[in-house]
Amino acid sequence: MACLTPEEAAIPRFRFAAAQRAQRVGVISLVLVMAIAPVAAQVAVETTTLSETSIAIEAETVTDAAIAARIRAVLQALDGYSRVEVEVESGVVTVSGEALDEAAVQRLYQIVRRVDGVVAVNSRVRASTNLAERLAPIQGRFLARLWQTVSYLPLLGVALIAFLLIYALGQLVSRIAPLWNRLAPNGFIAGIYAQLAQLLFALAGLVVALDILGATALLGSILGAAGIIGLAFGFAVRDTVENFVASVMLSIRQPFEPFELIEVDGDIGKVVRLTSRATILLSPDGNLISVPNAIVFKKRLLNYTRNPERRFSFKLDADPSADIARLRTALEARLAALPFVLAEPAPHVVVHEDTGAAVRLGFGAWIDQRQTNWEQSRGEAIRVLRAEMARLIKLVPACQGAQAQLEVSLADLDPDAMPDLANTEERDLERMVAAERQTPQTSDLLKVNAPKE
Repeated sequence: MACLTPEEAAIPRFRFAAAQRAQRVGVISLVLVMAIAPVAAQVAVETTTLSETSIAIEAETVTDAAIAARIRAVLQALDGYSRVEVEVESGVVTVSGEALDEAAVQRLYQIVRRVDGVVAVNSRVRASTNLAERLAPIQGRFLARLWQTVSYLPLLGVALIAFLLIYALGQLVSRIAPLWNRLAPNGFIAGIYAQLAQLLFALAGLVVALDILGATALLGSILGAAGIIGLAFGFAVRDTVENFVASVMLSIRQPFEPFELIEVDGDIGKVVRLTSRATILLSPDGNLISVPNAIVFKKRLLNYTRNPERRFSFKLDADPSADIARLRTALEARLAALPFVLAEPAPHVVVHEDTGAAVRLGFGAWIDQRQTNWEQSRGEAIRVLRAEMARLIKLVPACQGAQAQLEVSLADLDPDAMPDLANTEERDLERMVAAERQTPQTSDLLKVNAPKE
């Protein structure tokens, strides 16, 4: 038999290197699933890598016998070809018998065609159907993986202990509330900082554990897979993420405070609290309104309470035959004389439009809404100015019914007809908001000493 070539001599070294690579692959797989279930270490199955170079024959003259001997020597060094027969005639190689599986049959053709002197290959080899032969390699691989699992248990235990220690340290750091409260503008942001710190410590523990196992290259694959999963998850819960970001921004900017009267997207109410999901309002009817923070952040926000002075306005129609300039001046003085109207900003009366049938006058005045109810004061101003207009114009009634209507209007000028305009409704709403804030609920993200927008 011919002496071994350098390729044949390298086969034992190849097997040893493959076994080393198999150990690392097995450990990486264990790290990925060690939190959910114990599994066998993934050991790479020994395979044959075929190079593209030809297989030389150590003989001065290439003969059929030399070719056959060379092929038999190669097949004897490989597993799965013990039942393969080789015949060579005029450079045409005929192989017959049974190989271990279909993959072995394909490799056999590639091996034979690369031998020097081979003109053609006539393959009659088929995959073995013998149950014992097919199960024997599987049993060997299973035993090898089991042994690798047992041999790596001490190293795996050390890596697991290192990960748990770093993770426990992260838990302790994240619970140092004074630290995060000092760094964050409010408790909600402080909680986010603490969770981020805990996540960073967990990631650091994973890196250290993989480094102990010699599988740090796997971290890139893990982070890449996590990024793809996170992107898909983000699209799936886009509204929830948007609402969470809006909660963070509102807790920092705080465009309103508790007890303030605001209007958002058509909803009006007193602010009860700001949670991580929604802004809770108490409507003037006593109903609780939950407005998602994403809507509060994006929509137009109207704050009625931030400025204590509030303006009311209305319009009244006057007879076009009247002296409009004199009428406007007199009505403006009468509006300024109302006890609930502020002197500054000064009230005003303007000619709004001429409709043909009447001259429409516009009225505007300011009140202190902390002391005076806005709706009631506007209603009283309309009642008094309507009566004053009827008195000034002095219309000649066309019938007894019109005269009665004029007398009723003039009766509205009696000071005793004006009710109490104290803003009791506002105080009642604030009392209800205070009671609602005392109810055990999610912590309020609105802070009195926080920066205001």
